[in-house]
Amino acid sequence: MEDYLFKRQNLIIEDRAKRVDRNTTHKLSHEESRADDLLKRIRKEEGETIWGKEQLHDSEQLFPGMEFLTGKSLVDPLPLYNLAQSRATMPARDTILRTKVYDILSHMPKGGLLHLHLGMVVRADKLLKLGLQYPAMHVRVSAPLTTETLGTVQPTFRALPPELWTAHPSLTDALYVPGSWVPLQSARNNFSKALGGPAGFDRWVTDWMVINPSEAYGTHNSPDKIWSKFGAASSVSAGMIFYFPLWIEYVREVFLSSVEDGISYVEPRFMFGIKHMTGEDGKEDVPHRAWLRAYEQVIAEVKASVAARPDGGTTSKFLGSKIIYSREFPHLVAGFDLVGHEDLLRPLIYYAEPFLRSLAKQRECGVQFPFVFHAGETLGDGSAADMNLYDAILLGTKRIGHGFSLIKHPRLMELCKERKICVEVCPISNEILRYCGSMPMHPLPALMNQGVHVALCSDDPAVFGNMGLSFDFFQASAYMLFSDSADLISNDS
Repeated sequence: MEDYLFKRQNLIIEDRAKRVDRNTTHKLSHEESRADDLLKRIRKEEGETIWGKEQLHDSEQLFPGMEFLTGKSLVDPLPLYNLAQSRATMPARDTILRTKVYDILSHMPKGGLLHLHLGMVVRADKLLKLGLQYPAMHVRVSAPLTTETLGTVQPTFRALPPELWTAHPSLTDALYVPGSWVPLQSARNNFSKALGGPAGFDRWVTDWMVINPSEAYGTHNSPDKIWSKFGAASSVSAGMIFYFPLWIEYVREVFLSSVEDGISYVEPRFMFGIKHMTGEDGKEDVPHRAWLRAYEQVIAEVKASVAARPDGGTTSKFLGSKIIYSREFPHLVAGFDLVGHEDLLRPLIYYAEPFLRSLAKQRECGVQFPFVFHAGETLGDGSAADMNLYDAILLGTKRIGHGFSLIKHPRLMELCKERKICVEVCPISNEILRYCGSMPMHPLPALMNQGVHVALCSDDPAVFGNMGLSFDFFQASAYMLFSDSADLISNDS
């Protein structure tokens, strides 16, 4: 038995020596080692006091990295870290907010956020508040609103020119004609008391712009089903976001909220599928060039405001931003991507010929317009979406968005290491969109231990509720039980 235990210990040492975190711990400074040890100790303590096995009888089992939206709403918020009396009443997200680990992560500098869809970043309630500031913003519905139809009748928003402004007072009035536009402020003020009045209006609108627990883990508990709700949330918010005056303030909020979470650089993907935004006069005539000029101006203003803070911006630096997908403004350009539900849309091979022509043209003109493709955001193995990984790498992608199925492809992981292709991993997004049941099932640790470079990203935080990056850092670090938190931070930055 002694010989067996000796061999066992040697095998453990040999295996651990090949883990990516083993290399990192040898490089930590004394202060970094102390910080890492402290974080591990706090995680261990909270694993017992907050995520422990002694749950109240009507509670689901709590564990680090559990489903992000699982649980019941907390009626009376408790003081930070005081959870002993109410674990059964809190969803995982609220539990996370009350941990010391999250408090530490929220104050930690996080570097860049490389995978973010600009149209789904600002919290739904803040977006609605922005929309209510503009008299031009209107709303309509396609059918009467009742208690039975609130969950099926979707609001549509649009900014109208003054000559089309209406006097319709309410969406819930008996005389309302479905499809008729109502001023947003009026629609809110006159929302039926039976449906909750103005507060009920706010709940109805914001519920359409997010994914809630009953949808993620009940009615839409599969990738195809949950993507349908995701698409609806995107279309509802787009009606407000594509109003140019609002868009400018929206972008400002994106940057300011990023700064508050310790993010100093963002590369949002933005859809240029429409040719014009709606201008202040309600006419759809604001071209792409104006979008980018305004975007650049907001960046400059946010940089200046951060630098003017009492700390000189040292604790919350904002280095800038680049939009994914643009042929002009090279100082703003980061690259080109195709976005959407990979399992349902055309694969990259369909576009290979124009992509190859683009690469040839870039070489001819001496310019670079990098590809940063979504690829492998799928449960498939050999499916068209899974095969996108081959085409993304062959086409020279600099980064891979999601890459959830990459773990099934040993040679492709080797190529990612050799070519330093970074995988933009979005843990909470992958879980809520049902690519994994919870964080312990996520392939992130395996990718890291294969030496693949990763960057933690939040993807669509307004829809999922994982604002900033702190939630994704928490969820990722919570289930990497034998990997150093320091390595996760180092790999991401």
